[in-house]
Amino acid sequence: MKLSIVSTLYQSAPYIAEFHARASAAARSLVGEDFEIVFVNDGSPDNSLNLVVQLTETDRHIIVVDLSRNFGHHKAMMTGLAHAKGDIILLIDSDLEEEPEWLIPFAEQMQRESCDVVYGVQMQRKGGWFERWSGQWFYLLFKALTGLALPENIVTARLMTRRYVDALLRHQEREVFMAGLWHITGFDQRPQVLQKHSTSQTTYTFRRKMSLLVNSVTSFSNVPLVSIFYTGILISLFSLLYIAYLAIHWMFLAKPLSGWTSVMASIWLLGGLVISFIGMVGIYLSKIFSETKQRPYTIVRHIYGI
Repeated sequence: MKLSIVSTLYQSAPYIAEFHARASAAARSLVGEDFEIVFVNDGSPDNSLNLVVQLTETDRHIIVVDLSRNFGHHKAMMTGLAHAKGDIILLIDSDLEEEPEWLIPFAEQMQRESCDVVYGVQMQRKGGWFERWSGQWFYLLFKALTGLALPENIVTARLMTRRYVDALLRHQEREVFMAGLWHITGFDQRPQVLQKHSTSQTTYTFRRKMSLLVNSVTSFSNVPLVSIFYTGILISLFSLLYIAYLAIHWMFLAKPLSGWTSVMASIWLLGGLVISFIGMVGIYLSKIFSETKQRPYTIVRHIYGI
């Protein structure tokens, strides 16, 4: 098998027919008939599954991996890659915000530069000001807390060699953050600047982005845990200086100190720090708990197609 095209399905019914036609045409222009299209149904609530299953009856190139429920976009992508058999694999979303025809320039750049991955980067992040602003801060905070400089404004679409995908699939984490795994897998990766379209409302709300930030940082860095130690040291030094000040004040000035406000402020400050630090440790413990159970990150209900 020369080429695999992998895509996930979630509320994708309006786009399936056009995506299938355009992806098939791009694949045929590149490798002839030696390709497959792997759809992963991530518990889509619409009739996406029925539509792609119908396509398998008329197109032998289509494989449908039906998950038992919704596991999330990143885990569904990893499952699709695990079922791909091609020498080169195109990972792309099916909502047509990313063009299936990008396969051709991706393949040309991969051959020209002899690299393992060609990934898409948005010329300008799509969406309103809040989406662009939150996306920019996500990358800044991730780099500051993990030390990993992820490419900014990357899209899902990327063309990968077999050896890169095999290396990527060796990651067995239960909390999957694809952008981080793409980066730390290494190999020779090259960007290609593209213009991503906007065909639907983003499902990544501010709450989901914050959850993704916490998950990604705690998955790739122990900086939050180490920072607890240094914060404790700073608070201890400040406390020693304040005790010395109180002792000097008591010995030489002998005046009662009125400190109700400062005492209450200190209690609230230290109480908030203690609670937040306990919560931070709890996040890491929950990840250890999740990893030790060794549950599969997805469960396949059925596979349709040849």
